[in-house]
Amino acid sequence: MKFVIDQAIPFIKGVFEPYAQAVYKDGTAITRDDLIDADALIIRTRTRCNAELLEGTAVKIISTAAIGTDHIDMAWCNEHGIFVQNAPGCNSGGVMNYVFSALYGAASRERIPLAGATIGIVGAGHVGSRIENMARHLGFKVLLCDPPRAIEEGPAQFVDLDHLLAEADVVSLSVPLNASTQKMADGEFFDKMKFGAFFINTARGEIVDDDALLAAIPKLGPVIIDTWNNEPDVDVNLMAKITIATPHIAGYSHQGKQRATAAAVRAVARYFKIDALYEFFPVTEIAELEAVKLNLSGLTQGEITSVFQYNYPIFTDDFMFRVNPEKFDELRHLYRYRREFYI
Repeated sequence: MKFVIDQAIPFIKGVFEPYAQAVYKDGTAITRDDLIDADALIIRTRTRCNAELLEGTAVKIISTAAIGTDHIDMAWCNEHGIFVQNAPGCNSGGVMNYVFSALYGAASRERIPLAGATIGIVGAGHVGSRIENMARHLGFKVLLCDPPRAIEEGPAQFVDLDHLLAEADVVSLSVPLNASTQKMADGEFFDKMKFGAFFINTARGEIVDDDALLAAIPKLGPVIIDTWNNEPDVDVNLMAKITIATPHIAGYSHQGKQRATAAAVRAVARYFKIDALYEFFPVTEIAELEAVKLNLSGLTQGEITSVFQYNYPIFTDDFMFRVNPEKFDELRHLYRYRREFYI
């Protein structure tokens, strides 16, 4: 067997070599010629999997070490018998850490009290649920907007988007990118937000209309952006006007990468019946990278801010990106994965 693997996936080199020919390439450089005789394609989000790449190849499974599948033409793969597996929830802890480090960091810099604030979470899946749990622990009022869950579970614990935007002091996006969410954060969306509200996007850049966001910035409070339209060629004018800007690394925790790689490896192992890898999980050998449990009970906003910044000093990532916006891909590729914190 032959497996073509994105060389930037951590912890994966050497895993498949006893069972298959493993070919490692930069995710953006993988071509159809590489896949002609490949049985499996193991990627992140930087490989666009469509007919141009896959037509006429031997690929039977695409395993992506990421939560999303918007980089994969799912309809085409289904039609042509290519099995696709993603890694749902793998980065949820890291993104939750990012959201609260950014939220408290920005509030501290701009002297905004968070006591009694309402956080509106648009998309209450794996990531949104982790954000919800931390928010409730910290005493926030929480509004959830998730139409698919509301249909499945009943509307009692959910609100519609208009209600959320009108009431939330913090709006955090954690929806998948699809036809219904593309550019959902448009001019009308921002018009409905409260004056001075935080806006946080850790989902996908294409969910936001950049022109509408730029027009809304004078009305909004802190704006925090991790995912961008046209990555890696981000809008530096937008970057200059927001509070925190990072190069799509919200989910880049050590534990998140372990889970993502484990999910990608296990999917391929089960497809090809490599039973020795059914329970594969990378080992954490560095004590400083082990996840840490936080006790936030009874702390003031300033003390919570200090704890979050100690565990994830987000303004370092913001600074490095601002001075090197043209190095978007390099900053991601060379990123030192941080440890997760939880409650």
